Amino acid sequence: MENHEPFLREAIALSRSAVENGDEPFGSLLVKDGEVILRAENSVFTGHDMTNHAEMNLVKLAAQHYDTAFLADCTLYTSTEPCAMCSGAIYWSGIGRMVFACSEARLGEIAGIGLNVPSRAVLQTGARIVTVVGPNLEDEAAAVHQEFWPKHLGKA
Repeated sequence: MENHEPFLREAIALSRSAVENGDEPFGSLLVKDGEVILRAENSVFTGHDMTNHAEMNLVKLAAQHYDTAFLADCTLYTSTEPCAMCSGAIYWSGIGRMVFACSEARLGEIAGIGLNVPSRAVLQTGARIVTVVGPNLEDEAAAVHQEFWPKHLGKA
């Protein structure tokens, strides 16, 4: 069985970096054959675009560098389960597998935001199979959200 933890921990570190850079706590990376080939953070505030989720930024970057055949053998690791928008982008990009740490449900419990649509619900509707693994290291990933959202939603 593949060890996802180092990649998920890097995605969680990217989520912390996003906060340090003035954005929301989400990070993702793309892995091929055990090597990280791309990294992205949430940039909704600094990029002045509410669609600049970490996974969207990663998919856009991946599309600039790789074709769908290459991406089919890649894994997207992300600190938090992708929203419906990001799940759709992952599907259309051709990425073959996605592994997440914190679940959408747990994020909703902490922040009270989100669409509350599990990524599997979106990804299982397509003609192409995208393997979904998670949640893994959920408590570690959730800790970043527990530090961020109460302060930013005025609940602290």
